[in-house]
Amino acid sequence: MKLTKTEKAAVAVLFASGEPIPVSRLSQVFDCDDAASHWMMRRVMDYFDEEESPLQVLRLEDQYQMTTREEFREPVKKALEIKKSQPLSQAAMEVLAIVAYNQPVTKSFVEQIRGVDSSSTVNTLVERGLLEERGRLDLPGRPVSYGTTPHFLRSFGLSSVGELPLVPPNGEEEAELEGQVRMEETQS
Repeated sequence: MKLTKTEKAAVAVLFASGEPIPVSRLSQVFDCDDAASHWMMRRVMDYFDEEESPLQVLRLEDQYQMTTREEFREPVKKALEIKKSQPLSQAAMEVLAIVAYNQPVTKSFVEQIRGVDSSSTVNTLVERGLLEERGRLDLPGRPVSYGTTPHFLRSFGLSSVGELPLVPPNGEEEAELEGQVRMEETQS
């Protein structure tokens, strides 16, 4: 497979950016609709796969980013002297899960579920680029709402939050479901 001149230009844009590029921006740059941009990026992704390139293009919801393939992470880290980032705390993982499954959410929503003040944890996750402000709600005090970022998706190996595993029901819901199943079994 050979890339067209436009597809090569898209590769150059992704390379030069170093950050995820929204498909809408690619559509503007290449004067086409979003469906054509998605198709073009699919061809670029297939090209890198077929060529067994050390680079890859990731789709992160409606954005695309050029990255190094996982198998080349160690030499790249060594060459660039990238320090291993601190692992996330249990509190940070809880906050990420709450936000990822319910976004956009406010700090008070997170705190209501966790039962503890989560301001510093949310702020840390914003600083680390895993969460971002999504705007302000039209409520008293105009609270900030938060959502996950493309960096979150990349860090957890996801293309979209739709790929998150289903949340198992909590104890009460599980007992209620078991009760419904038993009732259906006795009625049959």
